[in-house]
Amino acid sequence: MREHGVLKRILLVYREGLRRLAARENLPPESIANAAGIVRQFIENYHEKLEEDHLFPRFRKANRLTELIDTLQTQHQAGRGLTDITLQLATAAAMSDTAQRDRLAQALNQFIRMYEPHEAREDTILFPAIRDVVSPRQYEDLGERFEDQEHELFGASGFETVVARAAEIERSLGIYDLRQFTPPM
Repeated sequence: MREHGVLKRILLVYREGLRRLAARENLPPESIANAAGIVRQFIENYHEKLEEDHLFPRFRKANRLTELIDTLQTQHQAGRGLTDITLQLATAAAMSDTAQRDRLAQALNQFIRMYEPHEAREDTILFPAIRDVVSPRQYEDLGERFEDQEHELFGASGFETVVARAAEIERSLGIYDLRQFTPPM
C-alpha cells in the first residue's frame, strides 16, 4: 500500500530529529509536530483504521495469520500512544528541557523500532495474503472503498497532498534531496 511510502518518509524525518536531538543541534519543533500530525491523520486515523475495520476481521474470520493480526493491532495501539507523546513534546518549551527532549527521543526511537518491522510484515505477509481470504471481486471492492475513504477524508488529491506535506517537512530539515543519501563512489 502506498501509505507505507508516506510512513517511510516520516520515519526519515523522525531519524533526522533523533540525530539532531543527540547532537544537541537545532530541531524546529514544528517539523516533528507536523510529521506526527501526518502520522495521526493519515497513518493512524485512515490507513490503520482501514486495516482494523476491513482487513483484520477478514483474516480473523478465516482463522488466518491471527497471531500476526493480534500483534499488528497491539502495535497500532502502542503507536497511537507514542504519537500522543510526540505531539505533546514537539513544542519549543519541551525542546528546551533536557528531560523532555530525552523523552521525545525515546518516543521517536520506539516508534521507528516498532514500525519498520511492522510495515515490513504487512508488506511481505499480510497484504499478499489478503487475496487468499477474499474473492477477486471483494479485493476490488476493498480497493474502491479504500480510495473512496481517502478522498472523503483528504480530498480528490488526498495522497498527493499528504506527500507534499511530508516533502515540505523534509525540505525544512534539509533532507529532501535524495542525492544526499548516495554514498560516495
